[in-house]
Amino acid sequence: MEELKWEILTEVQGHMQADLLKSYFEAYGIEIELFQEAVGRHIYPVTVNGLGLVQLFVPKRQAADARKLLEEYNNATE
Repeated sequence: MEELKWEILTEVQGHMQADLLKSYFEAYGIEIELFQEAVGRHIYPVTVNGLGLVQLFVPKRQAADARKLLEEYNNATE
């Protein structure tokens, strides 16, 4: 079995927050992939029962740097 190359970094509510974080990480050279249930990204976004959750994945080789950046981001936005 092939080893997984990506791991989940965090989950956020809604694609606007996910896109903001994606831009933030990409500015620091961190690759980001977003995953959301198809029903959550619709012309009328659904946010009931976790359907609005977006998962952010990073390559395992960049995970430590991404966690540090996420912590800095969260501290700055509190």
